[in-house]
Amino acid sequence: MADVARLAGVSTKTVSNVLNDYPYIRAQTRDRVLEAVAALGYQINASARSLRSGRTGVIGLVVPEIGQPYFAELADEVLAAARQRGLKVVVEPTGFSRANELAVLSAARQRLVDGLLFSPVGMGPEDVALLEVDYPLVLLGEQLFSPALDHVTMHNVEGARAATELLLETGCRRIAVLGAPHENPGGTSVLRYQGYCSALAAAGLEVDERLVAWTDEGWRRGHGARGIAGVLETGVRPDGVVAFNDALAIGAMHELQVRGLRVPDDVAVVGFDDTEDSRFTLPALTTVDPGRQEVARVAVDLLWQRLQGTGPEGRVLHTAGMRLVERGSTRPR
Repeated sequence: MADVARLAGVSTKTVSNVLNDYPYIRAQTRDRVLEAVAALGYQINASARSLRSGRTGVIGLVVPEIGQPYFAELADEVLAAARQRGLKVVVEPTGFSRANELAVLSAARQRLVDGLLFSPVGMGPEDVALLEVDYPLVLLGEQLFSPALDHVTMHNVEGARAATELLLETGCRRIAVLGAPHENPGGTSVLRYQGYCSALAAAGLEVDERLVAWTDEGWRRGHGARGIAGVLETGVRPDGVVAFNDALAIGAMHELQVRGLRVPDDVAVVGFDDTEDSRFTLPALTTVDPGRQEVARVAVDLLWQRLQGTGPEGRVLHTAGMRLVERGSTRPR
């Protein structure tokens, strides 16, 4: 590091700040240091630095998968928020597996990372004791394991209810639902299904099982296409669709249009997550924005505070704000 500092004409502290992505470094200084690093072939000894400080400067983001647009975009938001704090992020997909989730918790305990942002789906309430770890941990997602754990979540019930109410307000009465649950009581689909059912009940409508697409296999575009095809093959003709994520909605829109049904004239469609893809469908997809950017920012800031020992007293439960984004896939109200 001293050699790099001499070649760049700066202090070793400045070299350290550049290598740790300290945000308040002039661009010219940063470039000069990086050129010196490249010229000398300098590499940080991460192990030695970790031994000295007790920190790696790395946090983990543990999510079920990164193939889903929501989790991929959440990872981007977490990376951006962490960068502002000078932190690196290791993203670990668990494949919805309890065993993989437990393995990640164990690896973190071995101090491969300083703390975790953790979205468990395979673990259940009976596993709460396993989350009582000796390093900073912030939970993401729906399952509220314990009031003793920091948790950043979203309005799943309220979001699905708002999506269903929008369709009801535009005159829809036969509203299909894609992504209905066969899972643990605190899971995403269970909560969103509650929102769908409560909106129908408030409108004096009963759930028609022919309009419910149970999609245990996944929430990708193909599952949405097969789900709405199954509904249509019962003989009932929906005039609206609430999909529990945007991928399901996009798959359903494709299948409806292949079958000669117009969106939104014949069937109006609402998704959930406000992913980038929703802006580029034809027509553009009405969807629920669950506050993904807020989830990432608050979670990273909270984990950072815990790492610094400056966090709030007691544990934190934060629910991100949500909003309904109306686009062309639904009829004007």
